[in-house]
Amino acid sequence: MKNILNLFLLLLASFCFSQSKTEICIIGNIHDSVPNYHPKILFSILDKVKPDIILHEVDSKGMKEYESGIGITENEIKASNSYLKKYPGTLRFPFDFEGRNQYRKDRGMVPTDNLTVKLIDSLYKAKQLAPSEMKIYESFTNTTKDLMKIAELSPENFNNTATDQLSEKRQNAQYSELLKIVEARPEFANRFVVKPNGEKISYRNGFKLMSGFWDLRNHTMAQNIYKIAEKYPGKKIVVLTGFLHRYYILKELKRINNGTYVIKEFYD
Repeated sequence: MKNILNLFLLLLASFCFSQSKTEICIIGNIHDSVPNYHPKILFSILDKVKPDIILHEVDSKGMKEYESGIGITENEIKASNSYLKKYPGTLRFPFDFEGRNQYRKDRGMVPTDNLTVKLIDSLYKAKQLAPSEMKIYESFTNTTKDLMKIAELSPENFNNTATDQLSEKRQNAQYSELLKIVEARPEFANRFVVKPNGEKISYRNGFKLMSGFWDLRNHTMAQNIYKIAEKYPGKKIVVLTGFLHRYYILKELKRINNGTYVIKEFYD
């Protein structure tokens, strides 16, 4: 009888511990309102999950702009504002790389990243790429098109393992495979932009920096989420991010988790 009682108490303690664990739900978003995904849809998801904390893909400056509501059109903040109005006790925090936009401009990642992809596209259309380079670019564009089709569906379709895998393939194509073209061809070493400090940087070097920043940014975002989960144990946290980031953040959160939290989908 005593052994049965001890077993019951152990199971009860384990149950209570599991109930108190922090829950993290990563919702991949389309930032702009479209017929299949707009603030009302996201609000209904939030209202179903009922988070205690909402994390936004902005830095501290961006969070202040979000909270001001001036000129803000993104799905995430509109839905978040509606949720906060219904549940005033909800906490909201930024989780992005601090000073993200200025950091990229100061180092010349912007606008060299977009200019580089445009140049690759123009070389492709002019049939000036080598066969292996054409294959790389076609894989990148085809994967992008596949994701764009998925983004026209309901949010469950761009918040699942299959889409995460496709997003990872697409981002690896952009920041690893396209880089092979950039490093191999002289066009990208001979075109430049001027950074805010007046220094010139080549398309090649700017794109290489942006490729590295993709990893740095996602690692930083996952670490920031982890820190908030540690600071607010037992809470339900929703992370609102672009769906192309979802695979990376999930992978990092699973890697660094020391038992602090459990990860759930909004439709579980």
